[in-house]
Amino acid sequence: MASATLNLRVSPRRMLAAREAAEYCGLPVKQLPVRPVEMPGGKVLYDIRDLDRWLDALKDGAPDDADEIIGKLR
Repeated sequence: MASATLNLRVSPRRMLAAREAAEYCGLPVKQLPVRPVEMPGGKVLYDIRDLDRWLDALKDGAPDDADEIIGKLR
């Protein structure tokens, strides 16, 4: 009988550091498309739900910046 190994990464946390958020999206940190959240104590983290919404919008063909939105209105 054949066997297979499945390697899954599960992030149980909702808030991610910039490096983790960039890795999650497959982007460089400087290109993260969502606004981070400043937590108490000054730590800046990214909400995984915001990242998911942005990724879902890309799949749906939604414009991802103001210039693109204005361009579609012309």
